[in-house]
Amino acid sequence: METSEKTDIREQDDIRRLIDAFYTLVRQDELLGPVFAARIPDGHWPTHLDTMTRFWTAALLGQAAGYRGNPGAKHMYLPIEKAHFTRWLALFSQTVDALFAGENAAEMKVRALKMGEMFQAKIASARANGGLSIL
Repeated sequence: METSEKTDIREQDDIRRLIDAFYTLVRQDELLGPVFAARIPDGHWPTHLDTMTRFWTAALLGQAAGYRGNPGAKHMYLPIEKAHFTRWLALFSQTVDALFAGENAAEMKVRALKMGEMFQAKIASARANGGLSIL
């Protein structure tokens, strides 16, 4: 039986592979799938996957990938709670661990955790302030 050793995340193609695998799980998930389905029509998924690949390429690898956007603002008014973030992070970490191992893989999981915590705090603050965003 042939075994393949996991490598670290090194380039945009690695991130694309991770993003594709991760969002396949997200779309099938009972909790997260409906949230995404309500916001991203089927024909728009290639664009979303490209955007997420560019975001993570810039965030993790520090490479200019053409990402422009405000991810916090995109999440501000979604019908999401702590359980959604917990599930998102679990699926994200599971996908990273299934495909990669190394410093960048570990760093990507740390950054995802910090991002989730920041989004949750900003969403809670906006909700407490009558829907006024601090982003």
